[in-house]
Amino acid sequence: MTSYIIRRLLQSVVVLLLVTFMIFFTMRLLPGDPILMYMTARDMEGSTQAEVDAMKKEFGLDKPMMVQYVKWVSDAVRGDLGKSILNRSSVGAELKRRIPITFYLGFLSLLVSIIISIPAGIISAMRRGSWMDSAATTLANLGMTVPIFWLGILLIYVFGLHFRWLPVQGYTSPFDNLWLSIKQTIMPVLCLAIFSIASGMRQTRSSMLEVIRQDYIRTAWAKGLKERVIVTRHALKNALIPVVTLTGITVRYVFGGAVLIETVFNIPGMGRLTVDAIMSQDYPIVQGSVLVIAITVLLANLIVDLSYGWLDPRIRYE
Repeated sequence: MTSYIIRRLLQSVVVLLLVTFMIFFTMRLLPGDPILMYMTARDMEGSTQAEVDAMKKEFGLDKPMMVQYVKWVSDAVRGDLGKSILNRSSVGAELKRRIPITFYLGFLSLLVSIIISIPAGIISAMRRGSWMDSAATTLANLGMTVPIFWLGILLIYVFGLHFRWLPVQGYTSPFDNLWLSIKQTIMPVLCLAIFSIASGMRQTRSSMLEVIRQDYIRTAWAKGLKERVIVTRHALKNALIPVVTLTGITVRYVFGGAVLIETVFNIPGMGRLTVDAIMSQDYPIVQGSVLVIAITVLLANLIVDLSYGWLDPRIRYE
């Protein structure tokens, strides 16, 4: 186990380096100059080239790109993600304020998807061919194809503007006002969870259908065990391995969806911060945000891989 974890951590470091390399140079291949975008038209009229060069030197943009990359990576290892070009604030401080919001919405969406998708998939598999199976499968197919930004706009119109049941934008910490926080997170969480619910339900159904055809399940039925016992004690644990794998994969979809959903619902999370930073070519913010997302996804995948041994004791890591 220890050697496996070490190998995976080393692989994660390599992946992180590739991610940092790609995002660093991709941002600098975009047309435009972040310093010129930062300065208003009035500033440009009263500024000299020397002042523009001084600002580039302040943010290290006057050096060759490889030198900039090495410096950024070395600073990031020490916990320094740089300074925002747009507002000149610390990237680490800005992310520290935004990350809890995105992680809170992401955790709720994953929790909701697990609570709904696994029972729905089990029921659909155990009642294959029934109206419940048909309804669940149809809804799952719709959930996998619907664009989440369109769903968000639709929910805002129906529940926010037409019925006026839910607020259409904003975020409130559950520690400040729990009831308002719940109302504000219902629509964003549903939008973030819809794909995970649909894909998780389909995978659970497929895995359960495969498991319940096994000989040991037929033996359990022949012994006269109740359906609940057969599902919970014999079938579910073996069927969960592909579902857990899919759950780890959907973590990146949650963060990708947060970029859209936080913009649609005007939520001050890391996704909206990243969108604003990309539009203004605020290199340090984009690089720091992508680095945090990459680390989170890699940790989620590592946890998923380690959970296989608990779900199936036959799996060995050595």
